[in-house]
Amino acid sequence: MSRPIPGTVEVAVRHILSDKTTGILTRTRRITWKDSLFRVRRPASGTQSVELTCPVCDASLLAEVRTETRTRRTGAVLLFLAALSVVVFVAAFAYAVHEGGRTLPEGQSLPTAFPVSVVSVFVTFVAAPVLFLRGRRYNGVSMLDAPKPRRRHGIVPVRG
Repeated sequence: MSRPIPGTVEVAVRHILSDKTTGILTRTRRITWKDSLFRVRRPASGTQSVELTCPVCDASLLAEVRTETRTRRTGAVLLFLAALSVVVFVAAFAYAVHEGGRTLPEGQSLPTAFPVSVVSVFVTFVAAPVLFLRGRRYNGVSMLDAPKPRRRHGIVPVRG
C-alpha cells in the first residue's frame, strides 16, 4: 500500500469491458472493467482540468480536480446533510406515528403536516444513506462529459 503524497489524489480510470443485463423476471447486471491508477496533483486554488489517458483503449479523458480545502468542505457538507436527514427522518417518523395512531372524532381529518411528514420519511430514508456514502467517497475529482465513443469510462476514487 502506497502512502498518499500531500497535494495529490489517487484516482482510477475505469474502462468498462462489458455491461450485460440478463433475465426477464429478475434482472442481473454484470459489469466487468479494468482499472488503471493515476496520481493527480491538486491545484493551489480553484479548479484545474487534467487529461488522463486510458491505457486500454488510448482514449483521452478530461477530469476536473478541486483544491484540498474545497474537497474537505464539500465532503463535510455532504456528511452534515446526511446527519440532518437522519434527524429529520426520526422527527418525521415519530410525528407520523403519533398523529397516525390517534382516533379522531367524526368529520375531523388529520392535520396538514401529516402527509408532509410521511413524504419526508420516505425521502430522508433514501437521502441519508446516499448523502453519507457520497460524503465518504468524495475526493474532488470528477470526469467532464466525454464524447460518445469515450463514454465507457469512469473515474473512481482509490481508498487505501
